[in-house]
Amino acid sequence: MHEAADVDRGRLLRLLGVGFGIAVTVGGTVGTGILRTPGMVAGHLGDPWLIAAAWLLGGGYALLGTLSVVELGTALPAAGGFYVYARRAFGGGLGFVVAWGDWLMQCASLAYVTVSVADFAVTLAPTLAPAAKLLAMAPLALFALIQWLGLRESSWTQQATSLVKGLALLAFVAVCFAHGPAGQAPAAPTAGAPGTGLAVFTLVGAVIALQSVIVTYDGWYMAIYFTEEDRDPGRNLPRSALGGVLATIIIYLLVNLSLLRVLSVPELAASSLPAADAAQAIFRGAGGSIVTALALVSLLGLVNAVLMSATRVAYAVARDGGFGPLARVSPSGTPVPALLLTTGASMLLALSFTFEQMIAISAALVVFVYVSGFLSLFVLRRREPDLPRPFRVPGYPWTPLVALVGSLAFLAGNVLSDPRGSAWAAGLLALSYPAFRLMTARGRAAG
Repeated sequence: MHEAADVDRGRLLRLLGVGFGIAVTVGGTVGTGILRTPGMVAGHLGDPWLIAAAWLLGGGYALLGTLSVVELGTALPAAGGFYVYARRAFGGGLGFVVAWGDWLMQCASLAYVTVSVADFAVTLAPTLAPAAKLLAMAPLALFALIQWLGLRESSWTQQATSLVKGLALLAFVAVCFAHGPAGQAPAAPTAGAPGTGLAVFTLVGAVIALQSVIVTYDGWYMAIYFTEEDRDPGRNLPRSALGGVLATIIIYLLVNLSLLRVLSVPELAASSLPAADAAQAIFRGAGGSIVTALALVSLLGLVNAVLMSATRVAYAVARDGGFGPLARVSPSGTPVPALLLTTGASMLLALSFTFEQMIAISAALVVFVYVSGFLSLFVLRRREPDLPRPFRVPGYPWTPLVALVGSLAFLAGNVLSDPRGSAWAAGLLALSYPAFRLMTARGRAAG
């Protein structure tokens, strides 16, 4: 009865549970970063214990952030994620800025991920090179079609792609441990390698390594966008979000340990794609193709997860701002106009910006979004102490405070290390003002 009523009103459907929440968290977090970043981290740290510590610290940051936003997600179980919390804490104007930044960040992520998909596909089949741009559009079009079919199809796709991704990575780990040390002379450094040999530990190097790890963990918050579609968000969100983050931490640690099993620390530090070097040591000539296929599997599930979450942000803003046509939901539970808008914007970014620009924009905007969430938690705890909270973050206020300080430090590091990318992100955020004015004007006209 409840589902039928939702269909009649054109609302989002409550069909999701813990399985989807874990799948969207793992699927939206684990990408090709874990296949590339271990070499960069090893190049800056140069010691197996320090490498493991960096990945544990990054996982700890993701866990603290997850605990903080899960309280918000269970207290305010509505589609839109960080936008919902910022709007409640700071009002419609700042809420819109957060939504704008979050949506643009996710569209930029979709753009550079789909470009990566095309690059890996061309690596497997070089004859496809002339159609690289078209190939970059294909994953977006494919998953937009699946999501247009309905929420059930989207959910099943996410769970299937995340399961295949997890099993593929675990199979890679198992093969590495079974193979053991390569027992050969150090491999030639991969193109673009950070260095040769062990790194000399420095504080700056440690900070850069930790930044790289934190970027690789981005996506830990994915489950919060779907609380309005969860059958029991107060019960399910803590399980799915925390379960997804813990599963990601375990996967990342296992991948790093397996790489250290096959490659020496100098070899790992000298590699820009250590998973390929490890596969080369094990499978010889087929190693590159195996890792390329693994990268493709990792990316496809990520595209579906991010496209789903970005669509919910656009839908939530349209619903609150009076953009009726953009807030329509199909009988099968998909916000189709918001989906088409998100897909089109992501394609436009992929065609308009370079890969490096898209990564820089996304990296700067995502930390801005993190900070908005942690600040919203503090404001709502003070202003609305009686707000029902099925889940309360343990260790408050220290848990979100540590996450907030870490996010601010990471944001400062981004600005200092990449001022041009930060400027691009700031410029795109500034566009939120005329967009908000347009939205409020349309809302008043509709009223």
